[in-house]
Amino acid sequence: MIHFEWPWLLLCLPLPLLIRWLMPPVNPVEQAALKVPFLEDFGELQSQYFVKRKRWPIWLAVIAWFFLIIASMRPQWLGEPIEQAVTGRDLMLAVDLSGSMEEQDFVINGEQVDRLTATKIVAGEFISRRVGDRIGLILFGSKAYLQAPLTFDRKTVLTLLNESAIGLAGKNTAIGDAIGLAVKRLRKQSANSRVLILLTDGANTAGEISPLKAAELAAKEGLKIYTIGVGADEMLVRSLFGVRKVNPSRDLDEKTLRAIAEKTGGKYFRARNTEQLEEIYKILDQLEPVEKDQQFFRPRTELFHWPLAVALILSAVISLSNLRRI
Repeated sequence: MIHFEWPWLLLCLPLPLLIRWLMPPVNPVEQAALKVPFLEDFGELQSQYFVKRKRWPIWLAVIAWFFLIIASMRPQWLGEPIEQAVTGRDLMLAVDLSGSMEEQDFVINGEQVDRLTATKIVAGEFISRRVGDRIGLILFGSKAYLQAPLTFDRKTVLTLLNESAIGLAGKNTAIGDAIGLAVKRLRKQSANSRVLILLTDGANTAGEISPLKAAELAAKEGLKIYTIGVGADEMLVRSLFGVRKVNPSRDLDEKTLRAIAEKTGGKYFRARNTEQLEEIYKILDQLEPVEKDQQFFRPRTELFHWPLAVALILSAVISLSNLRRI
């Protein structure tokens, strides 16, 4: 819809008539250079000629004045209302992109998929539900990177998560660095709750800080960490010697992940399949409920330049017509 920021300026519309009434024009007294008979007839013809010729510039001036008033009222186009929270929590997601995340031990719609693909689908639905929270995204492998700073724009965070790829941050796993980066990014934020959801399928094999040391720093800063260990306990593998069972999650350090959660007041979850991973994110919705106190804002697009341009064009036309008569 169209909205006028200063609608009271519409009162200026009759201003030219008011000035015309308060300051009437003065008719100059001119002495005729040539006296001819029937001078009255020449006067009538001249007045009729100028009335016919000057009528359209007056109407153009009226229209130009109207558009100038419209422009001064600052018209704006209001977009659809966007829901925002007055106060909410800061929620950071840390997703493992190490090489082991390409293990295809998850099933979605009857199709075998790798761990990262399953994480994108389930975590994406979780992000979409977090109306009112500021969401951030950390991707980690051999190094930890801030992919998306804290923002209310859930669609952007979801897009950046879907664009992530295995090995993008290196083949190893730097759990401690991911926690340290989250502490650094959330330290200066004033929120009712600071939460980190860390998802990994291995053990800490890289980084400059140990996971437990990073967890101690997080606890001091009031950062609560929920850890999720992903990967199936057993998997059938076909080989030249037949079918055998293997444990694709043998490198998962559950002891450390559980200790991280306990030190920060969070909780450790184990996701062996897609259904368990979905259930974990539903539980997180209950443990960290969405902020209820919300407000709305509407994006605004300025439109004043359009009526202003029309007024300027009409003024230019009037000026050119006066120049042609000179």
